[in-house]
Amino acid sequence: MGEFFQSRAGKQLLILLGVGVVLWILGFEFRFHRNLLQFVETFRSADAIILAVKIACAMSVIYSALRIYDLRKEMDLRTAAEARADWTATHDHLTKLPNRYAFERAKISTERGEELDPASIALFSVDLDGFKKVNDLVGHKGGDALLVEVSRRLSAFADPSSVYRFGGDEFIIIARGLTLAKEAAFAGMIIQAITRPIMIGSFVAEVGASVGYARLPDHGQTLEDVAHCSDVAMYEAKSTGPNHAFAFNPSMQDKATEHARFETKLRSAIEAGVIKPHYQPLIDLRTGQICGFEALARWTDEDGQNIPPLSFIGVAEETGLITDLFKQLLAQACHDARFWPENVILSFNVSPVQMEDRLLASRILRILEGAGLAPQRLEIEITENALIDDPDLAALIIDELHQAGVQIALDDFGTGYSSLAQLARYKFDKIKIDKSFVATYGGDERQEKIIRAMLGLGRSLNIKTTAEGIEEHSQLAYLLSHGCDIGQGYIFGKAMPASEALQFLGERDAILSA
Repeated sequence: MGEFFQSRAGKQLLILLGVGVVLWILGFEFRFHRNLLQFVETFRSADAIILAVKIACAMSVIYSALRIYDLRKEMDLRTAAEARADWTATHDHLTKLPNRYAFERAKISTERGEELDPASIALFSVDLDGFKKVNDLVGHKGGDALLVEVSRRLSAFADPSSVYRFGGDEFIIIARGLTLAKEAAFAGMIIQAITRPIMIGSFVAEVGASVGYARLPDHGQTLEDVAHCSDVAMYEAKSTGPNHAFAFNPSMQDKATEHARFETKLRSAIEAGVIKPHYQPLIDLRTGQICGFEALARWTDEDGQNIPPLSFIGVAEETGLITDLFKQLLAQACHDARFWPENVILSFNVSPVQMEDRLLASRILRILEGAGLAPQRLEIEITENALIDDPDLAALIIDELHQAGVQIALDDFGTGYSSLAQLARYKFDKIKIDKSFVATYGGDERQEKIIRAMLGLGRSLNIKTTAEGIEEHSQLAYLLSHGCDIGQGYIFGKAMPASEALQFLGERDAILSA
């Protein structure tokens, strides 16, 4: 009621009542009623006038009461509308869980010490593993159903008002009263709850979870600070594979800061075009001639330091920079390959992340067209692991490239999953025996048998075989004696810039012609 009298309409009504009271007091003080009666008697119409006055007073009272009722009802409706709008603004429309804005408001309350006891708060950052794959398989509606079920499971063993959805497949849980020992058990419960199979129509979906957790005030003075720490721990857990949970420690923050600094450096390097393709020769072991070059990314920073590909390719994949880097390197490599003899091919690697791109084949073909290089002179190397996540999409990409004339090689053969199954399902023009087999064959009889089996499999399927990592003459002699088609390794030459590759071609031809 106090809110009503503070409103503009309430103030007007108070003024009207005040004026009425003043007039009543004045009338009593100056005997207004008796004078009115004398006046009425003089004119012999007292009864009618008094009746009129009474009716007017009654109507005024009734009008005032109705006006108060209407205004009160209007205030109630406005309050309810504001409450609905506030709920909509602070909750996720799909899962009905509180959202990031609600979390920020909880943070303000914590800073003031009005709602939460900081000494008993632990934050758990949760990110789903494999959600994109499920979303692609069952569609967005199926993905939404999975998120709703995950939200229900999280809310079942935690206070629903303390489970927040931050968007996508990320969640935050505020847990109260947990000891340090119980935090790890709670994180394990989160993973167990999420990883149980989920029925979506007739499809059984399974996702994993990466969890990071931190405590207030040990890791920050506000919920926002602690949430940042739990996020850092979660990404550390995610980097080790699905279904891991890590508690935050300061060294993770140092690692995250260095990772962010390296990402910025990598982004600048890609924009400046300082990462260049170098070329390692592929040698036909029967003729000794160069039959191609494999393009390998090389990065020398502004300090002259060579940064190994293992350091920056993974970061490029994680951050989405791999597409820009791939297009840039492939375009340069195709341009360089135009100056090689027609029988010398360009071999180029595709990362597993890129095999999730439905437009990959069209991107490659556009680059070939722009560079003026015939598709038949390009060989795309695909690792076995790149075929696992979405086999149907991988088959579509491979078919599109084959139809255009591009050759496909199965890279790192024998190191991934279901190697024989990959050969049965997909059409490959070449298989590349991983260098780990070549390096250890001499001292391991089993490795020798595996290499012979691989070479025999290639001959049986009429697929050429390339052996990587040949560094010794004994390795070369062994591979030659067992019918390996193509060799690659330091014994023939390291990866070199485009200008040196042209010079290498000329020198090799001169040696073979002599």
